[in-house]
Amino acid sequence: MYDQIAKYTRKLVADRSALHGWIAFAAQDDHLLTAGEPYLAQLAGDVLGRLDALGLVAARPSLPFADFIVRRTSDQSLIIPRDTETRTFLHDIPFVRSDEFAAGGPELLARLLGNRKGVIVEGVGIVAVGAVTVEQAYINYSSVFHAVFVKYLQDLLTGGFLLPGEREALEGFRSDWLRPLTADGLVFRPGPLTEPALILSEVTTVGRYTVERGLVDSFFGNISCRGDDMIYISQTAASLDELDGCIDPVPFAATSTTGITASSELAAHRRIYETSDARVILHGHPKFSVVMSMQCEREGCEITDCWRDCPHVRILGGTPVVAGEIGAGGLAKRVPPVIGESGRALVYGHGVFTTGRQDFAEAFRLMVEVENWCRHEYFRRLAER
Repeated sequence: MYDQIAKYTRKLVADRSALHGWIAFAAQDDHLLTAGEPYLAQLAGDVLGRLDALGLVAARPSLPFADFIVRRTSDQSLIIPRDTETRTFLHDIPFVRSDEFAAGGPELLARLLGNRKGVIVEGVGIVAVGAVTVEQAYINYSSVFHAVFVKYLQDLLTGGFLLPGEREALEGFRSDWLRPLTADGLVFRPGPLTEPALILSEVTTVGRYTVERGLVDSFFGNISCRGDDMIYISQTAASLDELDGCIDPVPFAATSTTGITASSELAAHRRIYETSDARVILHGHPKFSVVMSMQCEREGCEITDCWRDCPHVRILGGTPVVAGEIGAGGLAKRVPPVIGESGRALVYGHGVFTTGRQDFAEAFRLMVEVENWCRHEYFRRLAER
């Protein structure tokens, strides 16, 4: 169990979602185990001991966005971000103010985590639980961090800076936390890819690239390559940086139950291949792309569930933006008609799909271009407020 704790501690540091030295885990094995920063480890153990769960992480985020959201929210005790990860997996994110935590402590957190996967504690950080694995605790922490990141940047666009220190914190985030996003230094196998062993190797490699360059968080996102009569696609719930053994070969013709463990976006991938000359597909959740996909300026619109019901196609920097639910009923209908010409599409609150006609070099470059355009456009609009 300690090796699992060490692994996911390293991941939190590598993806820069938590501060080095301010991470702790607790896990139930034959007995309760804790590891990490002493105060947070004590807290993690005290909370997990009150839950029917196996793992828990408590960590201080690398950015102050969670605390700012708490302080900007005066009349609620939870936030409901509009990104797809929150809607699908978290539903909402409760938070505890510092005075409430001082009074309620671990018992209060355990009560909240009894029916939620993560909670924000003002001045402490994010506490997330894993029902049956330490990995789930890490995944849920990553999902909360992603949701908070997206929501805070959205809030700044709509409400501006409201609190002392916010403007300075964002300037520090822009100059110190953000890194230039490029495909420089990455090596892609030239296509077309036809040999199964080479396809599996390249999909595994590019999946890792996608995580390392910050184009996807947690275990979300998916990737595929079309062989002659097969689609090789990442499995559902697979971490894109650990795809060895987690890629399903699925017959191109939808005539078999093979692929039951494949990504939930298999139907969308298959339809894209059927309607275009794409040979590979990459789907990630780069943060600025998610933020900008939800910045609709249509006036007088009465649609409330924009992520599902919006029939319009918007254009952001040459990239079409569509709505649609995960699965055959939504994205499989909305994305294929718009992605063919440009090789890229944005989905409301959900991320980016890109394609390559020969290999992953093109798909990766397009995703980098979309995210960089959205990053630049975000700061341009914020400066105009």
